[in-house]
Amino acid sequence: MAYSDEEQQVLREFGRRVRMSRDAQGWTQEDLAAEAGLDRTYVGSIERGERNVALLNINKLALALGEPFDGFLPWRTGRRRT
Repeated sequence: MAYSDEEQQVLREFGRRVRMSRDAQGWTQEDLAAEAGLDRTYVGSIERGERNVALLNINKLALALGEPFDGFLPWRTGRRRT
């Protein structure tokens, strides 16, 4: 699926925040994947902004990293439809 520029920006920012949190733990992608019960290649694709991550997997990542769920999502692009 092709994403708009704004959607790609959101995916990249989410991935950047996951990577920053993982790096702060001193973990590899493999470490995070094991702790969250996900595949390492999936974690890599998240960090590169290639995945539109499912809500349940966001929760797994947040729990594994000891981060608040909403800590990965405090941005918004575009404007609200009226």
